[in-house]
Amino acid sequence: MAEDPIHQFQISRLIPIEIGGLDFSFTNSSLFMVATVVTAGAFLYLTTSSRGLVPSRTQSVSEMSYEFVANMLRDATGPQGMRFFPLVFSLFMFILVANMFGMVPYFFTVTSHLIVTFALAMIVMLTLVGYGLKTHGARFFKLFVPHGVPGVLVPLVASIEVISFLSRPISLSVRLFANMLAGHITLKVFAGFVTTLSGLGAFGVIGAVLPLLLTIAITGLEFLVSFLQAYVFAVLTCMYLNDAVHPEH
Repeated sequence: MAEDPIHQFQISRLIPIEIGGLDFSFTNSSLFMVATVVTAGAFLYLTTSSRGLVPSRTQSVSEMSYEFVANMLRDATGPQGMRFFPLVFSLFMFILVANMFGMVPYFFTVTSHLIVTFALAMIVMLTLVGYGLKTHGARFFKLFVPHGVPGVLVPLVASIEVISFLSRPISLSVRLFANMLAGHITLKVFAGFVTTLSGLGAFGVIGAVLPLLLTIAITGLEFLVSFLQAYVFAVLTCMYLNDAVHPEH
């Protein structure tokens, strides 16, 4: 079972809870989601609670994270989009910390499950639609008719735009899920090669050198991918929220 690269994604019930025939059990996925929120919140609170004129290293990390997301959101949506900063920053920090937790041996990667990433994507899309309709009313639907399109092409272009819009939560969620899933499976497979070859004697140990080096390289790459996927999710969120702020564009 330890050699099975899929076993690391298995959901396990820690506290079985059933209400009205529905399963509300507290699972390992639930545990690491709570741990992710607590860790991110505690880090931000502890590093900014005693702010100094000359920031400490940890305070600098918090401030750089804040400015990184704020600049990303301002560039994509303009000053009006800063009202969405709490949402974008929360998503970025949650995904980043969850991805980094997944790099710790025997920890659980919550972003490797499609239902989790799809839920995050739907939060973005429901915010987009809700704010767009509340703020712009019927003008929000200009989003599906780009400016300057000839009248005869409006039905075709609008249909394409609607399909593209509806595919956003799918692409947003699948991108994060697939990258984390594939990376962890690849890492587990090469690590399994090292373990298997090492048990075959001296020649096996020599043969394990190459997969060991690849495992180290893939581990470094996975840390980079963990950050990049949090960044990509956040920057796409900013781009999508721009449609809620400026639907006529």
